[in-house]
Amino acid sequence: MEIDVITPSVSLDKLPLNKAARILSIGWSMLREKDAKRLRELGVDVGVAIEKLHRGPFGLDPIACRIGRMTVALRSAQAASIMVEPIPQP
Repeated sequence: MEIDVITPSVSLDKLPLNKAARILSIGWSMLREKDAKRLRELGVDVGVAIEKLHRGPFGLDPIACRIGRMTVALRSAQAASIMVEPIPQP
């Protein structure tokens, strides 16, 4: 008998630091038009690998994330609109 292991999804702002993940969905309607356009231009899309690198002082903004070979700074509100699935590490 085979058992499926379901990895829980979490918003990017809640993802632990230095944890690789894959974007499952983006709440575009939660973002201001200007912010949504910027994220699209940076290549943020469903299926893209992302890693949360660090947060600002005292755990506040900005949140630094690696998307591909880029390091991108996001606000917590932007990160909260991005649902991710942690990638299991071997």
